[in-house]
Amino acid sequence: MTNSTPYPEAERDERTDTLHGQVVADPYRWLEDAESKHTERWLEGQEDLFRERRKDWDQHDGFKQRLGQLLASGAIGAPVWRGERQFFLRRTADQEHSVLHTIDLDGTERVLVDPIELDLSGTTTLDAWQPSKEGDLLAYQVSRGGTEESEIVVLDVATGRQVDGPIDRTRSSPIAWLPDGKAFYYVRRLHPDDVPKDERQYHRRIWLHQVGTNPHDDVIVFGADLDKTTFYGVTVSRDGRWLMVSAALGTAPRNDVWLADLTSSALDAPTFAPLQVGVDARVGARVGRDGKLYAWTDRDAPRGQLKVADLDNGVPPYEQWRTLVAQDDDAVLEDYAILDGPELPAPLLVTSWTEHAVSKLTVHDLATGEQRGDVELPGVGSVGGVGERPEGGHECWFGYTDYGTPSSIWRFDARTGECTIWATPPGTVDNLPDIATRQITYPSPDGTEIRMFVISPADGDPDKPRPTILYGYGGFGISLTPAFSAGILSWVEAGGVYAIANLRGGGEEGEEWHRAGMRDQKQRVFDDFLAAGDWLTQHGWTTPDLLAISGGSNGGLLVGAALTQRPQAFRAVVCSAPLLDMVRYERSGLGQLWTDEYGTVSNEEEFGWLLAYSPYHRVTDGLPYPAVLFTVFDGDTRVDTLHARKMAAALQHSSASHPATHPILLRNEREVGHSNRALSRTVELSTDTLAFLAWATGLRKK
Repeated sequence: MTNSTPYPEAERDERTDTLHGQVVADPYRWLEDAESKHTERWLEGQEDLFRERRKDWDQHDGFKQRLGQLLASGAIGAPVWRGERQFFLRRTADQEHSVLHTIDLDGTERVLVDPIELDLSGTTTLDAWQPSKEGDLLAYQVSRGGTEESEIVVLDVATGRQVDGPIDRTRSSPIAWLPDGKAFYYVRRLHPDDVPKDERQYHRRIWLHQVGTNPHDDVIVFGADLDKTTFYGVTVSRDGRWLMVSAALGTAPRNDVWLADLTSSALDAPTFAPLQVGVDARVGARVGRDGKLYAWTDRDAPRGQLKVADLDNGVPPYEQWRTLVAQDDDAVLEDYAILDGPELPAPLLVTSWTEHAVSKLTVHDLATGEQRGDVELPGVGSVGGVGERPEGGHECWFGYTDYGTPSSIWRFDARTGECTIWATPPGTVDNLPDIATRQITYPSPDGTEIRMFVISPADGDPDKPRPTILYGYGGFGISLTPAFSAGILSWVEAGGVYAIANLRGGGEEGEEWHRAGMRDQKQRVFDDFLAAGDWLTQHGWTTPDLLAISGGSNGGLLVGAALTQRPQAFRAVVCSAPLLDMVRYERSGLGQLWTDEYGTVSNEEEFGWLLAYSPYHRVTDGLPYPAVLFTVFDGDTRVDTLHARKMAAALQHSSASHPATHPILLRNEREVGHSNRALSRTVELSTDTLAFLAWATGLRKK
């Protein structure tokens, strides 16, 4: 860059590390220190630059208005039943957050937890909640400023009065209530004073808490001898007999599971027997109302299968698990509900699948697994969870959405086979745009067929190239399935095209698909994504000058790799909450949880994988890079904002593109984190990113 650069000054130092005999430069190491005055001044300059450049984005106000209109539908969640009492989330058009409601036995609806009532600033979020088995108590978890550092609070449901808590250090904690609501098992980190300073995000344990007592007196019941990065699940069967715990190292796609019979061991010192230990597979188990063990697993079935076993003689070995629903070679088993009410001639099983990222529901005989039929869905879209009544019954509930339909709740009645709408969002959306959705297949360079959704105006055949956003994720077995998106609809309504690629590394085709894009195979994910852009260009949907890419978190790594490997293929990039320095990713945020996905620098071979694609280390002086907008959130405790700071500085120094037409910008948002946020914050972020991409690609609303 020349002296005329508008970018804040960021000196490059000579800092290097020698790793496994290789010298690795890190000229912006100083930007890792978010609290230094030097970094703060640089960041203030970036914020000033972002606000100044935003004035040029003439579609900004239009997108903001339209996003608000499309989000006016609000949101509704599926009911969670405890007897005849139901709990559910709902957000009206004028609310910043979803609010937890209950409906009493007399039909009276009441608010239980409203995040705005807890904190008028809107920066407190409701992270999770779990009623007791009887429904008279509710444990809920809230965090502040986007940190996701939850605290547990317990309410008396009838009065709304707080009866316990807060219990801190309970990020990502399940709540496993014991019958009668006097106690529950939960997950909590050790006290910060008891662990090294740089390990305070780790060292979880499973504890037993007696409601109304001091959490300081809680007892550890599991996890004391396991690795510091272990994450736990914990449940108690409806009858209170079986305590089940699961353990996984970080985000590894495998887990160990143990059961304890609480009728023959103490609550605070349960005796565990292994269900699955040391197996490279996942299992999710539950005890049914019939006393049998039901286990979803991808062991010997990478697309998932459902097995069943007796518990009469204790915890059964795998050889005694009977296949109830076998693997489908074309679909991935996602969820199931057991319908065993006395109104039915025989108990049934409702299973939820995704077939090439599109949902379907099937009905089976519970005793034999034989398929009895299908449940007709309202469209080609996504089912979110299938919930039954805990005490049994003939009905289940699920959410449904697609690219043109706000999420609603549907009810399936097994007596009649009918599927009817149960609840719709509380608001209305006027003039939903007329869109066309296609699912196409394209080849990756190694010949693998990849699927992609292409959403366009209804008259949007590729008769002319259009400004196009290509989105992807490709990691951690996470699937991208059809869902209502105000951002997508706003872009398409303005005349653009939005494409979503189902890359390897995701879960759209099962665990083999995931593993085909992790660790030493990570480059395949980037190849799949780059091939998606090539397909859109070759088939007339867009051109490199009209093509933008977008991704967040692991998807931020994806677009960071794409822009450094093929900068000429794109006009603009939105890179949100990204991982970009893959040599040092383990040293910050929750990085140590992801070594099974990416590899670790401590291993020489794995270091080689990481350095080969690490976007920060691939920035090259003198290349014409596309326009880039980094978006980061200072409450993010998952992915440290240092990645975007260092990458922005590197690109601002190195790009040969003119900063007026291809700027490198950093949007830093305060008091918000990686995930949940207030509605107004969502609108502002989406507005800025869409307006930036519209400016860069020349999209002008029709």
